[in-house]
Amino acid sequence: MLAGIILTLVSLWYGQNHGLMPQAASEEAPLVDGLFNAMMTISTGLFILVQGVILISAFKYRRRKGDDTDGPPVHGNIPLEILWTAIPAVIVLGISVYSFDIYGQMGGMNPMDHTAHLQDAQRIAQQPGAAIAAPLPPSSETTSAGMEHDHLMLAQAEDPATAAVRNESIPERDEAPAFGVTAPRIGPTPERVGKAPELVVNVTGLQYAWIFTYPDANVTSGELHVPTGREVKLNISANDVIHAFWVPEFRLKQDAIPGRQTELRFTPSKVGAYPVICAELCGAYHGVMKTRVLVEAPNDFNEWLQSQQIASQEDLSKAIAINSAPTAPAEFLAPYAEDMGIQPETIQQISTLHHAYDHSALMTPNAS
Repeated sequence: MLAGIILTLVSLWYGQNHGLMPQAASEEAPLVDGLFNAMMTISTGLFILVQGVILISAFKYRRRKGDDTDGPPVHGNIPLEILWTAIPAVIVLGISVYSFDIYGQMGGMNPMDHTAHLQDAQRIAQQPGAAIAAPLPPSSETTSAGMEHDHLMLAQAEDPATAAVRNESIPERDEAPAFGVTAPRIGPTPERVGKAPELVVNVTGLQYAWIFTYPDANVTSGELHVPTGREVKLNISANDVIHAFWVPEFRLKQDAIPGRQTELRFTPSKVGAYPVICAELCGAYHGVMKTRVLVEAPNDFNEWLQSQQIASQEDLSKAIAINSAPTAPAEFLAPYAEDMGIQPETIQQISTLHHAYDHSALMTPNAS
């Protein structure tokens, strides 16, 4: 009894003080930590018990000096075998039920619920300039929601921010409502079911980088910026091969699958910079596919978003200014001709000769 009490106390202490997990930075993290701590408590107790029995048996039943007799014949003990089979089975079943409950609390146990996706589709459809094709007449509410989500997937797959890196040869596959969701999701937590997320970010994985697009703000970044206390929804896709979006401090990981759009919802809770790691071997430079998620106070996040919008507008203005410049060399050099002491007629002649030379070079490409 004393050994059992000591074993229990040691297991409980180490299960809560192992220090193996990184800092928790999301509201979902404590749920995962509780499950991990329970598993560590049980594992510690079983490890000490099994190793203790082995060591005690090896010492107690060791071969004595001068003892050359055979050991006693043992044919087994049915009650003991049932006991050591039943106890692990009960433990595994208990952990499974606990894991199932945690996964449900994190929003991963509603594969047939398309309500949130339907609301997202309606929200995007209400935005100026948005266009989502109307579905065919559905046979049921589930089918209708699934088709709405299909159109939303197609709309997000055509994100202009990722047009330069999009692999058009990868088709965006539809859902199969009759068979349930075919793309993995960690959706809204039970208290947020039916509510639209506060921030939507499109995430594109490619060899070997992550691209983050904020569709509501028309901002694209190589780092993920999110505010504390607001639910974030990531629409994750892959451009080439399978990747995996993993933030250890959030205790969340989601695959990025070519031709599928996966989903991940979470609520950041602690300000800081945390690594984003690709947890799927995606090629020769998989190890360098890293970036950061910056969790900021709401005001700081809004300031960053506004600064990115201003920077985008300035870049666009510069591009328009450059493109609006005179394209003909004579027109471009005319304001500087007088300062250089060159007659405008000379510039015009040079421009004409240059144009004639380019034309002849195009007609005879092999000419030296």
